[in-house]
Amino acid sequence: MPHHWEDPKELKASVPREGLIGHVCWLLGVVFAVLGIIGDAADVTLGLEPTSWFLLAIVAFVAGIVPFIELGIAWYLKTTETKKEE
Repeated sequence: MPHHWEDPKELKASVPREGLIGHVCWLLGVVFAVLGIIGDAADVTLGLEPTSWFLLAIVAFVAGIVPFIELGIAWYLKTTETKKEE
């Protein structure tokens, strides 16, 4: 099964999608962290306990790293492949 970075057109097409996924995860992480901070500062439960909001923020941040790492690896492999062909 070919990887999406082996075809330049698929690689270019995956950049906006992967970037959007990464940015959405990071935005969710920030929202979850802010909800955790507000809930802890006000000493109220905003649907979940503040600790749960912080754990959700950590999960969202980690999930947001994955698409960016995939993009970095794809571009690295593509550029090193191009250098070898020259």
